Amino acid sequence: MKNTVTIKDVAKKAGVSISTVSRVINNSKPVTDEIKKKVLDVIEETGYVPNPLARSLVTKKSQLIGVVVPEVSDSFVNEILNGIEEIARMYNYDILLSNTYSDKNEEMRSINLLRAKQIEGMVMISWDLAKEHIDYIENCGIPTTYISKTARDYDVPTVSVNNEKATYDMTNHLISQGHKKIAFVMTSAGDTRLEKERLDGYKSALAENGIEFNEELVRYGGVDYNSGYESTKDILEKGIVPDAVFVTGDEAAVGAMNAVFDKGFSVPNDISVAGFNDVKIARMYRPKLTTVHQPLYDMGAVAIRMVIKMINGEEIEEKKVELPHRIEERESVIKK
Repeated sequence: MKNTVTIKDVAKKAGVSISTVSRVINNSKPVTDEIKKKVLDVIEETGYVPNPLARSLVTKKSQLIGVVVPEVSDSFVNEILNGIEEIARMYNYDILLSNTYSDKNEEMRSINLLRAKQIEGMVMISWDLAKEHIDYIENCGIPTTYISKTARDYDVPTVSVNNEKATYDMTNHLISQGHKKIAFVMTSAGDTRLEKERLDGYKSALAENGIEFNEELVRYGGVDYNSGYESTKDILEKGIVPDAVFVTGDEAAVGAMNAVFDKGFSVPNDISVAGFNDVKIARMYRPKLTTVHQPLYDMGAVAIRMVIKMINGEEIEEKKVELPHRIEERESVIKK
């Protein structure tokens, strides 16, 4: 049944003014303990729920933070959202989530929708940030932290790992296991800083171990299963049989493993496969995926903490935060 109790009803039952009830709810001005208890008792008895919009007009705070995501069902996004939601709750903020399906027009629509909802800040997760959207957000004065493959191309608050070092470390790990012919499938395409960092990490590890870089072993694709499958299939169909395939995304790495199987090879006995991110599928698929562990929960937690600091006018120590990564060794890579 719809709750029709109003602030006027609460005031009448408690024997106080509407403004007194408002002061108790919003903790805006002091009232005596006796009055406060009386009002809170009536609120509990009647089940009164304050109007959040009216409350925000009084306090000038909506306690709402918007989160824009490219695909709410994506495992990478899910694990970041867990961190965002838990820290938001800890600081008494509610989350408004908007899913853009990686569509730039929907991204702008989401930003405007969240603005209309009186958000105080925003975390924006996007596969490929549009500069005009960043400029628009800054012009609107919305405190925002970005998590994106391309966020490092802009002077904005970001949370990530050191992608060059992470890629270097995984390539080096594969080499240490006796793999020299390492195919590299990047889940980012285009002239971005992330792509350059990851390619540099891969090349550096090869060079330090005296292995010549071979462009034929490099592919550029997307983050999904099909991209990893098609990129790896293309390598194998050209008659190239690598010792290992390193894919910079776990879902795409699972696609790579299945391409290896479909072409008559086994993982890891014939070809080892490594991923990047360490989302749930990396632990669920068989063989379990060796991967670069990104602390995705922590990325979400740090991102929203940065937003809350900006909302409160606190200084952010680092604008571009890099969290530690590690190599998670599982079953898809063996020593040759």
